[in-house]
Order: sequence, then C-alpha cells, then structure tokens
Amino acid sequence: MSYTIKVNGQPRTVDVEADTPLLWVLRDELDLKGSKYGCGMGLCGACTVHINGTPARSCVTPIAAVGENAITTIEAIGATPVGKKVQDAWLKQDVMQCGYCQAGQIMSAAALLEKNAKPTDKDIDDAMSGNICRCATYTRIRSAIKEAAGLPTADTREV
Repeated sequence: MSYTIKVNGQPRTVDVEADTPLLWVLRDELDLKGSKYGCGMGLCGACTVHINGTPARSCVTPIAAVGENAITTIEAIGATPVGKKVQDAWLKQDVMQCGYCQAGQIMSAAALLEKNAKPTDKDIDDAMSGNICRCATYTRIRSAIKEAAGLPTADTREV
C-alpha cells in the first residue's frame, strides 16, 4: 500500500505494508539511518523520533498510524533552535561513548526542552527514563540537557 508521510518537512511516499514499523520505513525506504534499532519493543529509546513534536518509539509505530502527522528525525533536529542547542551541548559535555543510543537520547532531550525550558533533575529523569544507555553516560546526558537549557552544570568531562 502507498503512504505519503511528512518527514523532516518533506512529503515522502513509500509503498509498504500497513503494519511496517516506522523505523524500517525511515531506515530502509527513506535511507534515514540515524534512528537505531535497539530492542524492537519500544523499551530502549534508540529509535526515538518526534511525531508532532512528541517523542515516539518508531520501532513500534506502524506506518498506518502516522497519517498526516509531522515526523522529525535526528537528521533534522539540529535545524530547530532547541535541537541545535541540545546537539551543541552534547558535544561540549562529551556525552557520547559508543554513540548507539545517542540519537534517541537527543530526540528525547529536545522534546523535553521544547515543553520545559528549565527542567529540574526530576523532570530530566522522568523525560529520559525510557532511554537506555549501555555505556551509562547518564550524568553527562543530564549535564548536557542542563547546558542546553542554560542551567548550571557540573563539568563531567574527564580532565
């Protein structure tokens, strides 16, 4: 079946089955490889994208459920003011180790800051609780979110 979806501001048409996960449409049909496959059950957050600005797990979102909603992926988040701040803070705070989960982490962090410009530690923990980092860079992730929000941070980089 043919679906036209709005991805990163552009209409894109794909011919896939209705139950095809959005993740596979993005990666295999549209060649947007930033969103990663982690668990396939929506539990780890590696596949996080925004659907109308809300973080969503693309591995469990069937293409038929997308409709006319706007999808933003990691490839375009840096074009938004908040997304750019988050990406810059990620680099400044040296968040990444292996990097596998980081696209999903950044997407969740950007969604948080779009809704709450000055989050508390609890707000950050709540918003990021669905994103797993096997390298355990959680302290640096929190620091980067605070940096992007213009809040005081601890320098978490090794000297």
